[in-house]
Amino acid sequence: MNELKQTLSFLLLQILQKDYSNEIKHVDLQPTRKEFEGDLTYTVFPLIKITRKAPELLGQEIGEKLLATAPDLVEKFNVIKGFLNISIRKGYFLSKLIERYKSGHWVSKTAEPQHIMVEYSSPNTNKPLHLGHIRNCLLGWSVSRLYEAIGHTVYRVQIINDRGIHICKSMVAWQKFANGATPASTGIKGDHFVGDYYVLFEKEYKRQVSELVQQGLPEEIAKEQAPIMREAREMLLRWEQNDPTTLELWNKMNSWVYEGFDRTYARLGVNFHKNYYESQTFLLGRDIVQKGLEKGIFYKKDDGSVWIDLTADGLDHKLLLRRDGTSVYITQDIGTAVARFEEFPIKKLIYTVANEQDYHFKVLFLILKKLGYSWADHLYHLSYGMVELPHGRMKSREGTVVDADDLLDEMEKTSAELTAQFGKAEGLPEEEKRHLYTAIGHGALKYFILKVDPRKKMIFNPEESIDFNGHTGPFIQYTHARISSLLHRAESVSIPNVSIVLNEEEFNLLKSLMLFSDTVHKAADEYNPSELANYLYEVARLYNSMYQKHSILTAESGEKRQLRVFLSDCTRIILSQGLDLLGIKAPERM
Repeated sequence: MNELKQTLSFLLLQILQKDYSNEIKHVDLQPTRKEFEGDLTYTVFPLIKITRKAPELLGQEIGEKLLATAPDLVEKFNVIKGFLNISIRKGYFLSKLIERYKSGHWVSKTAEPQHIMVEYSSPNTNKPLHLGHIRNCLLGWSVSRLYEAIGHTVYRVQIINDRGIHICKSMVAWQKFANGATPASTGIKGDHFVGDYYVLFEKEYKRQVSELVQQGLPEEIAKEQAPIMREAREMLLRWEQNDPTTLELWNKMNSWVYEGFDRTYARLGVNFHKNYYESQTFLLGRDIVQKGLEKGIFYKKDDGSVWIDLTADGLDHKLLLRRDGTSVYITQDIGTAVARFEEFPIKKLIYTVANEQDYHFKVLFLILKKLGYSWADHLYHLSYGMVELPHGRMKSREGTVVDADDLLDEMEKTSAELTAQFGKAEGLPEEEKRHLYTAIGHGALKYFILKVDPRKKMIFNPEESIDFNGHTGPFIQYTHARISSLLHRAESVSIPNVSIVLNEEEFNLLKSLMLFSDTVHKAADEYNPSELANYLYEVARLYNSMYQKHSILTAESGEKRQLRVFLSDCTRIILSQGLDLLGIKAPERM
């Protein structure tokens, strides 16, 4: 459609400059609103001052000139008040679709390809990945795939929070309660195994605090003096002092977690070009802050701590180095950002992080800009809303988080039950059934999450996500499988006659297919996979409308059969490629 808009804009501009004013330098066309007839609309109101003509008369005049200038492109027009609605000949759309089909290039490439880095996931090593991580991973992965589809080179990274008091809590609990148990000896996946001890720590900590309160201590003091918390703090101190025994346990438990993470990432179908570890990056940034202090960008308080005053920018004072000279999170993030731009030839860096950190990234980006880094204008926070379940928020410390693996298991189980109930896997070999259950279950989960605008908070409902007839991934997957089956029976696909008369359902589908490239670009430009997800649903809906109203293989004529089989194959290709950009498999049989 962008190509069509450019062509029509050029023709209109020539008419307007020749017949009205050379001062007109730009023509803006918009898609015609659904309630009106037409494909593209031009608003004539800006010309009223120049021509001193009524908008309806002016629209009629311009429409007639356009029709006379490009009769092979423009079929007809109508004017509603000051809006000139232009209908394009159906053969134009069909000829352009045939061009894309023959070339195999369904998404146009950007004129200025860049190297872009996308950070996502970034978990803690004291617990397994959960539902919130799933939304994070799916958004980061899909945005990176969208950028690749339009021609950019993308580097996918994560930073793993592998140090701090929360890690030591799991380590202390394992020492106290595990009796030497390991993931291998218990058969528990490594990240779940370590996460269980984090929950155990919190339960024991609460018990000890309650006991101390009953003995007469104020709650705040009890929280400080609880023996198990004191042990965790002592362990953190030993870690910071590079105590060999502590480091050995730390490395061992982290290795269990990483093995578990890798298995979950493999199930989700996401990966990374590089992992960053906070234990290796937390010292980065201190030298940069020191240089900023020397330049007067930062200031030092009497206690020796280093800050920046951002009140003139509508923000606050921000701590950068503690009084003992140690780093805080934002210091690390400053150093890591600089290191990434030095290590990779990137022009843009996208952080996929929940909206709870909106303020943090405003401060980070502003500081980097004040430090003089030219690339600071090309940092973007892909801020997304939290994911909740129908019964409310999840809480890690209470062990009420929905683990990613448990959710994937549940989706596969539900998929198997519903697929059997509707008889959609009859006749398939058992191994192919298992692959199908995984594809449908994971596709339902991914689509349900990605169809929501990232900026919005969402409630994930597993049952609603897997409806074969709803606004779901399985509905789109089933449409793809239906078309694959039809094409197998059709045996061959031929190029249709561009002059063939199209009915309403054929033309609506044809127009939607022509929007694929524009939609991928829009989704990438807006960091919003929901644009593509909802587009694919619309394509599947329009295809099913044509399928239900008009016979395809036994069409009323050979020409119509040829056209509908061709449209079917184009739909199959676009659904397959579009789902792939969302990380969803497109089964050929269901």
